[in-house]
Amino acid sequence: MRVLVIGASKGIGLETTRQALAAGYDVRALARSATSINLSEAKLEKMPGNAVNQQDVEAALVRVDVVIVTLGVGLGDLFKPVHLFSEATRVLIAAMKDKGVSRLICITGFGAGDSQASIAPLQRIPFKIVFGRAYDDKSRQEKLIKESGLDWTIARPGVLLNGPKTGRYKVLRAPSEWRNGIISRANVADFLVEQIEDRGFIGAAPVLVN
Repeated sequence: MRVLVIGASKGIGLETTRQALAAGYDVRALARSATSINLSEAKLEKMPGNAVNQQDVEAALVRVDVVIVTLGVGLGDLFKPVHLFSEATRVLIAAMKDKGVSRLICITGFGAGDSQASIAPLQRIPFKIVFGRAYDDKSRQEKLIKESGLDWTIARPGVLLNGPKTGRYKVLRAPSEWRNGIISRANVADFLVEQIEDRGFIGAAPVLVN
């Protein structure tokens, strides 16, 4: 089984790549800085490319079974208009349909889409000021995914921290359970890798917290 990780060179993407390889999957890592990935596994294919470039994405999808999207933006990008998430997703969905790839797993975050209503009242204003532009685009991204007709799963982690994979975290599926919290990038990656073959969360957008 070959897994394409988009945004694989750092953060959750790098950790997902590492854990997918450890689980025995063939991994194709797409990122602009893919050659800098400090892994040398035989089952890893590093593919430099841009997630909003149609030709790059189509090439990355050849002989792929599952796509995991882990794109992120830097802190400096939070205070400018953000379009990366929706633009990359629009390109990806069209390419997946063209190539006959149906399984899509994507990271957004707590506060995207309909989970925005679950942000605590005291957190809403600072959240909007700091993360509003990025999360408005993540919400557009989620809408595109939900309307895509693909076999999708959206993961919405809370506040991301560095730390080990413990496997001890909560997957909050019901809107009544949604809340903010912390979670390690390694535990988020653990959930993503589990979804490669687990179909229990197709069509679901759970919140992930410790």
